[in-house]
Amino acid sequence: MEEQEQKILELMKDKDYVPMKAKEIAMVMRVPKKEYRDFLEILGNLELSFKIQKNRKNRYKLVEKTYYDGIYRRNQKGFGFVKIENQEEEIYISKENSLNALNGDRVLVEIIEEANKVKNAEGKVVKILKHEKDTIVGIFQNNKNFGFVIPDDKNFGTDVFISKKDMGKARNNHKVLVKITKYPQKGKKAEGKIIEVLGNVNEAGVDMLSLIKEYNLPSTFPEPVVQEAKHFENKVDKKDIPNRVDFREKTIFTIDGEDAKDLDDAVRVEKLKNGNYKLEVHIADVSFYVQENSLLDQEALIRGTSIYMLGRVIPMLPRELSNGICSLNSGEDRFTLSCLMEIDNQGKVIASEVVKGIINVTKRMSYQNVQEILDNSNQKTIKKYEKYITDFKLMEELAQILKNKRMEQGYLNLDIPESKIELDMEGKVINVSKYETTFAHEIIEQFMLTANETIAEKFFWLEAPFIYRVHEDPDLEKIQELNQFLFNFGLKIKANKDNIYPKEFSKILEEIKGKEEEKVISNLILRTLKVARYEAQNQGHFGIASKYYCHFTSPIRRYPDLFIHRVISKYLENNYDVQSKWLEEHKPQAEERAKQSSEREKIATKVERESQDLKKAEYMEKRIGEEYEGIVSSVTSFGIFVELENTIEGLIRFEDLGDEYFIYDENRKRIIGERTNKTYKVGDKVKIKVKSASKMLRQIDFELA
Repeated sequence: MEEQEQKILELMKDKDYVPMKAKEIAMVMRVPKKEYRDFLEILGNLELSFKIQKNRKNRYKLVEKTYYDGIYRRNQKGFGFVKIENQEEEIYISKENSLNALNGDRVLVEIIEEANKVKNAEGKVVKILKHEKDTIVGIFQNNKNFGFVIPDDKNFGTDVFISKKDMGKARNNHKVLVKITKYPQKGKKAEGKIIEVLGNVNEAGVDMLSLIKEYNLPSTFPEPVVQEAKHFENKVDKKDIPNRVDFREKTIFTIDGEDAKDLDDAVRVEKLKNGNYKLEVHIADVSFYVQENSLLDQEALIRGTSIYMLGRVIPMLPRELSNGICSLNSGEDRFTLSCLMEIDNQGKVIASEVVKGIINVTKRMSYQNVQEILDNSNQKTIKKYEKYITDFKLMEELAQILKNKRMEQGYLNLDIPESKIELDMEGKVINVSKYETTFAHEIIEQFMLTANETIAEKFFWLEAPFIYRVHEDPDLEKIQELNQFLFNFGLKIKANKDNIYPKEFSKILEEIKGKEEEKVISNLILRTLKVARYEAQNQGHFGIASKYYCHFTSPIRRYPDLFIHRVISKYLENNYDVQSKWLEEHKPQAEERAKQSSEREKIATKVERESQDLKKAEYMEKRIGEEYEGIVSSVTSFGIFVELENTIEGLIRFEDLGDEYFIYDENRKRIIGERTNKTYKVGDKVKIKVKSASKMLRQIDFELA
């Protein structure tokens, strides 16, 4: 269909073309009679997307204006921006020119004012091509004869009117799922029908269930998929053991968090006679069980990734696999795809091999236990694992060598703490703190990075159909903006359009290590960088300072890892002699899978962030009036954000900064009081009082103490 569309457009672009009727165009293009109806449909689609138009005599010609197709993102104040694919700058849309488009809608935009140095291009929505949502989650407000649902998505753009007959069993302040029956038009609100009551807004678990429904997440597995997973039981297939390298007599460990259930990586290190190290990274051979195009595979592709909400996981694979036969549980035989690397004392991988293996994990270790051994800080732990102490010391030694090599290459060691949110049995938040990491985490991080790089480089040179993890260089404009702020600290990132090196960023990070401004500058550097994504073409990874990078080490929870496991298995099974027909089929498949995985990852990231924001707001609801010390994390045109030591962030609006007008200085990330010259800038320490917090709005407001 796309090819036919292109041919029609090419015909109309020809300088000798004169407007013609549909039948005349079909004759010129020699469209067979039996395909004429399809041809008319293509013409109709081109007309609907404003690429062609009819004149008064029903003759077709190209549309003279240029229209752009993109996604509309609405602000709570009513205006919005449209993001066009492959364009950096977004198009500004005023409320009057939005055509009642809702947040996330795909729209067609006409430019009414071109961009300049000061502001974005301004546009006008001429057509809503596709509404993103046909259901929304929100709070039901009952007005006896009718009701309204106030959406959880505050940018959505409209409350939803509910007639009495469409209320179902909803009561006031119930969280509900609404089917939209009529979209907003000419000042009228959207209309809808309640299709599911999730529970009272304060009921345990309703907050996470609301997020699941809001993002239409697949929270349960279809029964046929579960049955397919159960088929494998919990024992390996003995028939396949002779085809594998047997590592079962070797000392191999998993090192994970205390509460991890899906263990997909295990490691082993030994010192060779030549002084080099042998690193073995054994990854669960999930592709042995999840065959291409099986029901399990189709479901995994739809999900794309496991989603880790607080107190709840939405896994990519059923737990029969993820916690069972695919999990590298200690004392049990498990199939693996194993990456074996010889590494010299400079951290260079000088030889590598990928094999199908079978392992039996010697011990399941936690990060805490390993760190206690390395620190010699807990005699009980040391005694318990006495015979393995040399193994962990050797791991520490190699991980330090690998880390040093990365730091020399320009690896961006952004030490930005994650939040640790603790819940009680009912899912209510009881504490929020900074998640502490140790060198035990670093060991696994360095080993996994090394395996991922080794695999990516190997299959890049084989020109295999592959999915790479890509992180492009940051934009020069963004670096220049960052430099304006760094100037205050006597720092500068040297860069020009031909030379943007990770090393320049890592130098700054090393220089600020341990200083008060470390956290703020690390966050600003993170915002300067682009977002990593999946691609079928290798483009390197800026943040890791790596030429070749992929995700190989987590096939239980990420689809790209599962896809490349299949590719690797194909090469191993055919002794690296793969048919060209298979390659031709799988190269476009790699592109499709990479795109789908990137989209699913975006949704997972958003859901995980929102689940944290929601719980942080719930935690602060009980702390109104309490005082804390924090640091200004960002400055905006409407106020300043302050981050507390426990990672919770809140907004101080201008009206809560005292009786004074503040001027916003975007370049230097600061605001200046017009009367007193009082300045607040990113990195300043401030004492705040919690003014308000709303779990429903996922919002926390501070005021100066």
